[in-house]
Amino acid sequence: MKRLQRLIALVIALCFANATMIQTAHAGLISTEQVARSAATEQATSGHARLSAALARADVQAEMERQGVDAALAQERIAALTDDEAARLADQIDSAPAGGIIGAILLVFFVLLLTDILGLTKVFPFTRSVR
Repeated sequence: MKRLQRLIALVIALCFANATMIQTAHAGLISTEQVARSAATEQATSGHARLSAALARADVQAEMERQGVDAALAQERIAALTDDEAARLADQIDSAPAGGIIGAILLVFFVLLLTDILGLTKVFPFTRSVR
């Protein structure tokens, strides 16, 4: 009987503790001006705007000219993208690694190191073969 009373007391205590954690949600009206400002801000950060801003940079234009790409043609192609495509492309550009060559160099180093340790090559003098 004592065990049942303790179990019931524990369940009730947990229920009361859980009830004190409930918070009420407060909702309010949003004015038309706030919605318009929010839409303008969202549109300004759209994919088209981010891509156009990237193309407007001097270093990007210089690199495009060096590779023989016309900036006006690139701007036309960006304008032809749908909003979804432009957003995905801008996200890919934002998440692209800045120094991809370092990763490739490290990969080659570790492959050569592993082959040295396995005894297949002898590139590095500081390794000893397992054979």
